[in-house]
Amino acid sequence: MDRKAGALALVVALLLTILHSPASSVLRAQDPDPLGTGTFSILGYDPSTGELGAAVQSRVFSVGNGVLWGEAETGIVATQAIVDVSYGPKALALLRAGMTPDAIVKALIDSDPDPGYRGEPWPKSGRQFAVMDAKGRYAAYTGPNATTWAGHKSGKYCTAQGNILAGEAVVANMVKNFEETEGPLSLRLVAALEGGQAGGGDTRGQQSAALLIVKKDCGVWLHNDTVLRLQVDDNPEPIKELRRLVEKAVEGSKRARRASPGCEGVNGGPR
Repeated sequence: MDRKAGALALVVALLLTILHSPASSVLRAQDPDPLGTGTFSILGYDPSTGELGAAVQSRVFSVGNGVLWGEAETGIVATQAIVDVSYGPKALALLRAGMTPDAIVKALIDSDPDPGYRGEPWPKSGRQFAVMDAKGRYAAYTGPNATTWAGHKSGKYCTAQGNILAGEAVVANMVKNFEETEGPLSLRLVAALEGGQAGGGDTRGQQSAALLIVKKDCGVWLHNDTVLRLQVDDNPEPIKELRRLVEKAVEGSKRARRASPGCEGVNGGPR
């Protein structure tokens, strides 16, 4: 083996050693991962109707399956980044028990055993989630090791959060659009996603989006609390398609002759 080939072999061996070391496993967990931790989402409340809702977009297939959690008269939750989806049902259970969003955020992080994922590091220091109660009070958490850019921003009856983003403008635009858009909660949530995308969005691009809105007994058919549950699972322009679906749903609500008691104005319906 000549000197050049020997040096190359040494470099390769050193790289393999580093990549398989415990420290590098933690570092790799912070890089954009093939499971797709990059996401931006918003939680929102409409005090005029009592609707709770959330919307999300990501460069990952079917993002709505793991991010959005809601229960009428209880709250709405988003779980993302180096995600532990159990935070969703756990947060709802703690809301039902009367805990505040701030206390829930602390309880979930403190009680997280940080078990890893399929034998690899999946550190809780990289998790991101937000919790909103039935009155629109909320708290959000972005772990110090969530993949950059990562952060959250508060607004009036809304909180926006995201990771692997182009920058702070993503969440700032989301809050701005939510606060400045008029009309049903569903359209305000979509406008927020559009603002986030205009701010640069997920740096990896777009693939899926989802929206969830709940209000007690205000869904279609008997004893249905789900006003809207929409998913665009694989689309080059998922937010655009989500808007089309939301607008279709709002038009349907407007055609109703009268509102069910307690559901006045829900999703743009009659008051």
